[in-house]
Amino acid sequence: MIESLLRVYFIMGSNNTDQDPLYVLEEALKGGITLFQFREKGAGALTGDEKKQLAIQMKELCHDYNVPFLVNDDVELALAVNADGVHVGQDDENIRSVRQKCPPSWYIGVSATNEQEAKQAVEDGADYIGVGPIYSTNTKEDAKVPIGDAGLQHICSITGDTPVVAIGGIRLGHVIHLSNQGASGVSVISAISQSNNPRSIAAAFLKHVR
Repeated sequence: MIESLLRVYFIMGSNNTDQDPLYVLEEALKGGITLFQFREKGAGALTGDEKKQLAIQMKELCHDYNVPFLVNDDVELALAVNADGVHVGQDDENIRSVRQKCPPSWYIGVSATNEQEAKQAVEDGADYIGVGPIYSTNTKEDAKVPIGDAGLQHICSITGDTPVVAIGGIRLGHVIHLSNQGASGVSVISAISQSNNPRSIAAAFLKHVR
């Protein structure tokens, strides 16, 4: 069930870490992350064959640990590397169009920052909704204004059976509080990718998620 996979949802590209991204990912997998999204965007991001090869290597690592591998935004890449799903933003391809291209077993997530976007995601049949940014973040160059705890709680109250994962500026100390607002889990980038000990941080996040 997708809800349990959202507990510690790690997102990373090669430019989110100063270390070997494959090392960071494997350490995070050893620490217990429950879902992984390959997000290769922004300054210094890989393109073309290099991006595809990294995606394949990351997918294989994830599958070694029985963790689903999702791709951000790029449906063609996700299909090419036999991913387990895709995550799309509000400015990306519509989820209904994505669904027509994808295997029925795929997980498809959608980003939402407000009630209207969340309701549309539910109506379109998203498997989960990534809600945020909850707090300010420097990871995304185009990050929107943070919605805070109240925004998260409100969206969780109107999404029904569609699970919500919180994203944006999330640190370990936030996790229990965000779970209390209704989130099924947390999406984390820099808290793990920039850690000197990705395994222990991932394990700590897992321990704190209810």
